[in-house]
Amino acid sequence: MLRVSLSQLTTQFRRFIAIGLAVMLAVAFLSSTLMVGASTQASLGASVGEAYRKAQLVVTPQDGKELSQEAVDAAASAPAVAESYAERYATVTIDDGGEQLARVRNLASPAMEPSVLLSGRYPAAADEAAVDSRTAERLKLSPGSELTAGTTGAPEAGGKPGTRTFRITGLLQPSNDPFSAPFPQLLAPDGTVASLAPGNEGFTGLQLSIKDGQDESAARDYLGQRLKAAGAGDALVQTSGEKVTAAVAQMSGGQDQLTIILLAFAGVAVVVSTLVVANTFSVLLAQRTRELALLRCLGAGRAQIRASVLFEAGVLGLVSSVLGVLAGAGLMSGLIAWARTGPEQSFATLAVPPSAIIAGLLAGTLLTVIAALLPAKAATAVAPLAALRPADDASLRNKRGRARLWLGIALLVVSVPLLVLGAMFNMLFVAMPAGALSFVGVLLCASLFIPPVVAAAGRLAAPAGVPGKLAAVNAVRNPARTSATAAALLIGVTLVTLMMTGAATSRQAFDAMLAENYPVDLAVRIDGDPRTDEAAVRKVWAFDGVQAAVLLQAAGTITAPGTAADGSPVFAISSGDAAAVLRDPGLRPQAGTVYLPERLVLDRVTIAGPGGTHSFAGKVLRTGNIESLMDSTTAATLLGAPAPGTTGPGSAQELPRTAWLKLDDGLSADRIQAIQREAAAAFGVPVHNVSGAAVERVVFNSIIDVLLLVVTALLGIAVVIALIGVANTLSLSVLERTRENSLLRALGLTRGQLRGMLALEAVLVAGVAAVLGSALGTAYGWLGAKAALGPVAEVVPVVPWLQLLGVFAVAVVAGLLASVLPARRAARLSPVQGLATT
Repeated sequence: MLRVSLSQLTTQFRRFIAIGLAVMLAVAFLSSTLMVGASTQASLGASVGEAYRKAQLVVTPQDGKELSQEAVDAAASAPAVAESYAERYATVTIDDGGEQLARVRNLASPAMEPSVLLSGRYPAAADEAAVDSRTAERLKLSPGSELTAGTTGAPEAGGKPGTRTFRITGLLQPSNDPFSAPFPQLLAPDGTVASLAPGNEGFTGLQLSIKDGQDESAARDYLGQRLKAAGAGDALVQTSGEKVTAAVAQMSGGQDQLTIILLAFAGVAVVVSTLVVANTFSVLLAQRTRELALLRCLGAGRAQIRASVLFEAGVLGLVSSVLGVLAGAGLMSGLIAWARTGPEQSFATLAVPPSAIIAGLLAGTLLTVIAALLPAKAATAVAPLAALRPADDASLRNKRGRARLWLGIALLVVSVPLLVLGAMFNMLFVAMPAGALSFVGVLLCASLFIPPVVAAAGRLAAPAGVPGKLAAVNAVRNPARTSATAAALLIGVTLVTLMMTGAATSRQAFDAMLAENYPVDLAVRIDGDPRTDEAAVRKVWAFDGVQAAVLLQAAGTITAPGTAADGSPVFAISSGDAAAVLRDPGLRPQAGTVYLPERLVLDRVTIAGPGGTHSFAGKVLRTGNIESLMDSTTAATLLGAPAPGTTGPGSAQELPRTAWLKLDDGLSADRIQAIQREAAAAFGVPVHNVSGAAVERVVFNSIIDVLLLVVTALLGIAVVIALIGVANTLSLSVLERTRENSLLRALGLTRGQLRGMLALEAVLVAGVAAVLGSALGTAYGWLGAKAALGPVAEVVPVVPWLQLLGVFAVAVVAGLLASVLPARRAARLSPVQGLATT
């Protein structure tokens, strides 16, 4: 039997192409999904972790403090430390089509410097600096050029900022770090950076490398003790990986929800791959039932037949799995390469973890073997002579069909409540397996609900005449065959719709998380005469890309001696202005309540205003990227706060003023920086008075866009797998109806009418599968997104209607295309030959 199996694989390889392609695509789906998860981490590591790539341990001060020189020396002189780099930054302004903030970082030792030098050399003298190549290209700089910068921290006589001229020594690869990428990046010696920010002698962090042979955990504990002795006991000592993970978690709202969603997709891919491969392999073996029965008549035993089939499945599964892993890696490589062509997505990095290779090979091989078990058993379960005759399909009229139906109903009764429960209570570990079991139950019960739906849809084919009526009748005459044909496409459409709906719902949840963490796009700290503020706001509002602009004036300052909140301004804002300019719709200050950023934790807030001092309830927000807020009506009534733009006691000179801007969605980082410069000019303030999270939103959204792009690209694989399944089941249907089709031809049905009948039959079944799959996928997508994102974000169901219409169109066309080859074979067979077939 071994030689028979090898002969089948080599001489009859064409019959294995369909099943091999289905396995290959299923493995490509699984491996690509796992690669997406690894590439996510690699991409985030390449962006956020770029600054720490040469460090093993990172020391970070807490609560906005800085590390003193004493603390840095204490850590750097530890016996286990090989190299150290104490980083600090200064801010300068450069002329980049207008005043633009630039970030100057101090140069590290060669062993610790994280930047990549593209040309020239690193700076050495006090008047030297290196600049990123992107800025150099805009400003037409090269090694040897001079760059004049305004030093915001070192004012000259008269109160005007001083200037510093740097001689450019080298060009750097632009940083992908979201916290540095939005700004021009300069690199200068440590003494130069310190002189640019007088009075700010501390360091923002410390990076350390450990000597070979030293225990990293022990060195970490020892460093904590030395830092505590040096007065920096609250500083956090982390590995570089932990630092990157913490930064990513901070950006994503506390949890790496992207990884959770991608793991859910991987679980769905495994389940769906199992169903598709099993369905396709069942069709293949059903086509060979008579061939296997003939081998039994010639003396082969049942065990030998089963072993032969399983051997063929194992070899086919292994070869197809290898090709699937390679195809998945190729797909991801292409997508990552395409993503990297965009300047805002250059951080995209391909990672191929061992799990993607091992899981792909094992899953593909095992799934193929397991999928062959039941068909092989069915092929040997009856006597050889009986197997040579057409077998009855599972239906409600026989024991096997009824058992299958009751099993499906039992799975639905158990799994659907668990799925809803897992989604409502955010238990992904319950919702995911329950969803998989419920879908298996749907497939087992397919013969119960698909034929009636197809029969109802068959009325739409009546205008096509005789072929249409015959197609409608044939589509429901054999419920088991109709259900099997629809199942393949039902699987693909459900998966596609699930991911589209889940991606759309998740994207809205991500947007809500970003809106909560970064509610203000841009904020302008205003100085000078308040009488010009209103005119400046109107001017800024007219800028291209500005959706709304409002002027705010502080109602007073917080009185809380001994706390970080003491002296902080509280700005008054009306509900209308809050709705117009804030990203988070929940930020609508209520009367009698003061909204505080997360760094200011107070139950009661005492505010001193022009009209007196009052105490209010405090509500701490889940973001630190906003000023303290209160309702403008309450501020005017109780605190006597003046209206924005007015003069008089307590307005211009004594209370801070600010303007908040909301920008249009989809703006590039360059356009946002241009708006910052234009807004600064409109208000007559330096560019560093304009701050906000608009650029960060662009960077974070670009990361989400890359990941959703990759996941969406995987959806095409499910459609192709479904197309193979439909083609295989239609082929089997045509094979079983050879004599029937030939009889219709003998009675006058033309070849064109026969092809039209089969095409309409495929379109009916595909259309029903598309509608049912869209409904199922939408429900699964909603519930899956709720289970995955519910703990950290409000999940609102989203229906991507245009995408669903596209899926329906693709499914119908796929069904039509799947009928082409079977219909051609059926039409080419002469009626005499067909009627002679037994």
